[in-house]
Amino acid sequence: MSDDQEQIRKDFGEAVNMTAAELEKWLGTDESKEVGDKSSGESTGHASGRRIVTLLKTKRDDLTDSDYQHMRKVVGYVHRHLAQRPSGDVEDSRWRHSLMNWGNDPLKN
Repeated sequence: MSDDQEQIRKDFGEAVNMTAAELEKWLGTDESKEVGDKSSGESTGHASGRRIVTLLKTKRDDLTDSDYQHMRKVVGYVHRHLAQRPSGDVEDSRWRHSLMNWGNDPLKN
């Protein structure tokens, strides 16, 4: 594994703070399906969440270059979105729900 891949895995592990089971459960909710860009039916974030579940269940040696590209995309999205945190209570906000589709619950310690 290259140093770049190791860094991507580390960054992905820090950005995605939900387990595969937590994310799968979340993706089944109406709230999850109501947020994001839906130009093709399913939102980009919801589709990404399904892929993240797969990535979380994939052994390190089985990850492909495409997997690493998606992991990098997830890290970038989570970092950008966290920087746009709205003021006030975010518990039931579209902002939080969108982040959760990408595997990050900003209310989770």
